[in-house]
Order: sequence, then structure tokens, then C-alpha cells
Amino acid sequence: MALTRLIFLVLLCAALPLLFFSRSEAGELGVSYGRVANNLPDPASVVKLLKSNGITMVRIYDADHDVLTSLANTGMKVMVMLPNENLASASSSYAYALDWAKSNVAAYHPSTQINGVAVGNEVFRSRPDLNSDLVPAMANVHKALAQLGLDDAVKVTTPLAFDALKASSPPSSGRFKDEIAQPVMKPMLSFLQQTGSYLSVNLYPCLTYMYQPDMNRDFALGNPNAPGVRYGDDTVYHSLLDAQLDAMHYAMDDLGFPSLKVSHTEHGCATGGRRKPGNPPGRRLGDDGGAAAPSVANAQAYINNLIIRVVSGKTGTPHRPDADMDVYIFALFNENLKGSGPDDIEANYGLFYPNMQKVYEFDFHGSGGQPSPGPPPTTPSWCVANAAVGNERLWEALNYSCANGADCSAIQRGAACFEPDTMVAHASYAFNDYYHRNNRVSGACDFKGAASIVYREPADRSIVIIKSNGVRGIRVTLVRKFRRGGTCDPNVSWYVANAGVGDKRLKDALDFACDHGADCSAIQPGAACYEPNTMVAHASYALNSYYQKMNRASGKCDFLGAGSVVYHQPSVGNCVLPSNG
Repeated sequence: MALTRLIFLVLLCAALPLLFFSRSEAGELGVSYGRVANNLPDPASVVKLLKSNGITMVRIYDADHDVLTSLANTGMKVMVMLPNENLASASSSYAYALDWAKSNVAAYHPSTQINGVAVGNEVFRSRPDLNSDLVPAMANVHKALAQLGLDDAVKVTTPLAFDALKASSPPSSGRFKDEIAQPVMKPMLSFLQQTGSYLSVNLYPCLTYMYQPDMNRDFALGNPNAPGVRYGDDTVYHSLLDAQLDAMHYAMDDLGFPSLKVSHTEHGCATGGRRKPGNPPGRRLGDDGGAAAPSVANAQAYINNLIIRVVSGKTGTPHRPDADMDVYIFALFNENLKGSGPDDIEANYGLFYPNMQKVYEFDFHGSGGQPSPGPPPTTPSWCVANAAVGNERLWEALNYSCANGADCSAIQRGAACFEPDTMVAHASYAFNDYYHRNNRVSGACDFKGAASIVYREPADRSIVIIKSNGVRGIRVTLVRKFRRGGTCDPNVSWYVANAGVGDKRLKDALDFACDHGADCSAIQPGAACYEPNTMVAHASYALNSYYQKMNRASGKCDFLGAGSVVYHQPSVGNCVLPSNG
């Protein structure tokens, strides 16, 4: 994936009215389905996931037989890739390119609707030794497709990283790097135009924002209320994405190709992590709580803004008002073997966890909304601070929520909710306001484990709240204790299922828990806790077992609102949930 190095210089911000660009034909949305992981579901299950979420385009990073076979007869458009390591062979040997096209495209087409071949990926960045092989390889693959009668249906392209540009600010200064402009890019653009194809670009405005934290957040994330940013040539932009796209457009103009289409083969925003060792220091929400840090809230806002824009057809830019957008969002899953480990930003770009639960809410039909889409949950819920993480992390997360939309005026000195003057009380107030302003989606009560969702209104003073409720065979008593001094009592707690999310989400969470260490033997037929045989009862047992095995760490037991922590031992029928794994 691209790691954008070119940082836009924001010269002047002005509160100007939004510019209205010409409506283009609505583009198409897809996902980049990477598989650099050892815990992903099988391709057949992935196809069901894609279909259930209305995803109609898929890009893969090879031409894997199982994946292409699973995608057959689904109607989904598929882009395959000739990997970088095969590029020299395809460049030097037409016979090799023909054999590759037969085995990896013609063998599956048309049952699998392959409509694109990416020849390499970010070659200029990752394999500059292959620069001179790139266009000849593309030409040989296209010639092979033509011989097979597939050149009209299957277009050949190659994805570029954004740092193929040597200049990008102001966007009108956009130019390709000298070492590739004339010898590679000009013949490539000519090839793409002659074959009716398009230039592919991997774009990551969120990374630019990450390294320029003073940039306006709304501008970086493409929020509807973004201010106008005036660049050196007096053009006003309302999103960083538009500025980056136009920099690429101007670079193409400079080489004589003002009308060639640009497709987005990767377009992502990380939900956490930091850059790998050896790169410039990155920001992380758990480190500083900064608005520019990778976070669920930022990714959710950015990706939903992008989806809405594509499906609405409002895809023009100041330089190309009629431009459309075909976008592959990176990535389908969080991939645990990418980068240098789970703390690497590379492993945190997924729309879904490997258990196929959403990392945050999104809707490929474009009903997302801003800043965090989707209807609020029907079950009342609140977001409260987790005192166990310590005051320093609560303070960082509190600052983040107040800086990103929460109304924190009531917890200022002398205001109505200043007392009790404790970190956990103030953080709970700020977190909950942020959570409700973001439509109570679970990702808005994340804060890297510094908060959790509860389903009974908590107090901001030193009292105990107790509620008994009978739901489908489960008796739950919630106890939330706030002691003077501002610390919750985290010593003993349990995790129980939330029936309000429905059986499907409970089943997904149950399966994940049982597959990742929970002891689910007691809920098998005939075992001690099988009765009552209800989804909420079985899910409560499994989720609690997982929670206890993870040492009751709230950040390890989110399940996207499928359950919540309680502080009084619950019962499932006649089975008391244990306080250990």
C-alpha cells in the first residue's frame, strides 16, 4: 500500500462557501482483498461477506485459484495482479505473458468477471530496478489478452504510489519525478490512452494528515463542513483528496494527457497502529490522543465520506469538474502479518476483523452519513471511562474527544458537571458526549480501551446503580461503582451479551470467542450450561470466558456492541458465569 510522503503545505485557510462541481456519472466501489495474514476466513466465506455488504468490485494481489473460483458466477468485477516478481519475465518474453494470461485470466473468464489486470504494484517505490520493464510488460500482457479475444473486456493498468510525483503543492505544480516522467510515464500514459485503459493510483490522504497534525481535520477527512483552503495559485479546495487528485491530474496534463481517467486501486485510512521502525515517528491515539492519529473515528468519517461521494456522483475536482471515481478501498481485512507486527499501521486498515465483524459502521450503498453513519442503536447505551487504564491515558483520550466534537463546557471549573473533580468522571462525560454525537456507533466508544459501552445510565457521582432484567433466560445485574477519588472498581467483572444486536451478530461474536480461546464446552448439548438453549445465553457464556481469558482487558473485548461489562456476577439460567476463564 502507498505510504504518502508528499505533505501538502496549507498556506491559508478561509471560511468560504462550498464549491459545487459538476455531477459526474456515479463511480463504482470495491475493496482490495489482501491476504497477508494467517487468520482469515476461507474465500467462499469471504464471497458471502462481500455479497451481504453490497460490495461488487474486488481487487486481489495475485490470481489465486481458490479466490477466483469462489468469485465465479457472482457478478462481481475482479481485478487480478501480475506480481512484481513476475514483471521482468513478462517484459522480456511474450510467450511468458501469453501463458500467464491463459492461466490466470482466460481460464476463469467469463464465469469470474475479471475486468482488469494490474501489472505490478507501486513499482517505482518498491522495485525501481524494474522501471524499464514496466511498460513492455504491460504491452505484452495486453497483446496476450488481445490474442485471447479479451482486450476489450479486460484492461491493463499499473498502480502508482502518490510519491511518483516530485511536486504536489499547489496541486497545479503536480509533476512526475524526473527519472520516470519521460522514460516511463509518457509511454505508459500513451499506452493507456491507446488501449482505452486508465491510470491507477494508490491514495492515502489520512497518512498526509497523520504527518501534518496542524491540518484542519475536516479538510483532511473530507467532512461536509470543511473550510476552503487556498493554495498558492488561488485555487480553493475543500478536501485533501481533491488536492491530491488534481496534483496527479496536472502531472498527466504536463505530459500531454489531459483527459485520461484516474482509478483508485487503493484508498484507505488506518484505525490504529504506528509506522514501522525506521520510518519517521508516527502518531497514535494511545500515545497522544491527537486528532491526526490513526483512529476508528477518523477512518469511519473518511471512508463513509468517500463512499457517499462516489455513489452520489459528486466526484469532480476543481481542475477536472467532470471526473468520476472508481475506488477500491484498502483493505477488506486487518492483516496480521503485514508490517512489523500488530502495532504497525499496515496491519490496521481493514473494514473487517478476521472474524468478519465490522471494524466500524459503513454502508456501500452510501447511506452512511457524517461523521459516523447509520441509525443509532435501539437499546439505550452510554460510553463510560475505564479507570483501569490510568489517568494519563484518560487525559489523552479526554482531550481527543473534546477536540473532535464533544461539548466539554459542562465539565469546566464552576460548571454544572465539574464535580466530582476526578479524571474518570470528567472523561466519562466527554466520552459519552462524543459517543452520542457520533450516533452511538461502537467505534465512537473506542479510545484504545480507555472506555466501554454500558446499557444502563451511569452516574457521575459516588453512587451505585443496580438494575435487574430478565432477557431470554438471562438475569443480569449491572453495578457501576464510582468511588470518591475517581477510580472505578475493576477488580472483578463479567461480560454478557446484548440481545438488542440480534442473533446474527451474537452468533458471529460467539464463534469468534470460541475460536480464539474461550472454553465453550459447557454450552454444548447436554453440558452443564447448555440450557437455556438461546443465542443470548450461549453468547454470554462464551464472551465472558473469552473476556476472563484476556484478563478482563476492556480493549480486548469489544465485539462491536454485542455485549458489555457488568460488575455483579450474572446467571444464565441455572449456570453462574465464572470470574475466570
